[in-house]
Amino acid sequence: MTAESCAIPFPSEVIMPFAGAFAALGHLSLVGAIVIGAIGNVLGSLIAYELAAIFGRPLLLGPGRWIGIRRSHVELADRWFARYGLSAVFVGRFVPAVRTYISFPAGLARVALPAFTGLTLLGTCIWSAVLAVAGYEVGANYTRIAGPIEKAAILFAVLLVITVIAWLMRGRVSEAKASD
Repeated sequence: MTAESCAIPFPSEVIMPFAGAFAALGHLSLVGAIVIGAIGNVLGSLIAYELAAIFGRPLLLGPGRWIGIRRSHVELADRWFARYGLSAVFVGRFVPAVRTYISFPAGLARVALPAFTGLTLLGTCIWSAVLAVAGYEVGANYTRIAGPIEKAAILFAVLLVITVIAWLMRGRVSEAKASD
């Protein structure tokens, strides 16, 4: 969660549901997973905030590209921040891409750190809880839903194979017509 909030691609949409599923199996505490997820997210957000506040755009658009930061990401977060102000910090925690990068424009703007931290904590607690509870429900009901999920996965795989074969055949037919 810390890595994701520092713009390192390590998605919370994977981490927290697994934590919830492990909680359902008795390997973790659900509340503990939510709290640790939120704390990790806040820690990463504070690191991103401070990096932006200290080093600014040259860091984000220079070395930041090595961890996936693109100008478009920073511009999207900037637009959100310019439009919504501090509420973007809270609301942005629920929007893909914005969630990962919103700390940077907040740091660039050097918004009040207590407000930033409070809104980040609130947003990440909710986000972590939603994902962990979803994972918990899947884990708790796995034996009941495993059959339908398996059937859907097989159907999806068959449709994917048919689609790929059709796409390849279409390409060969087009090539044959072009060479005639």
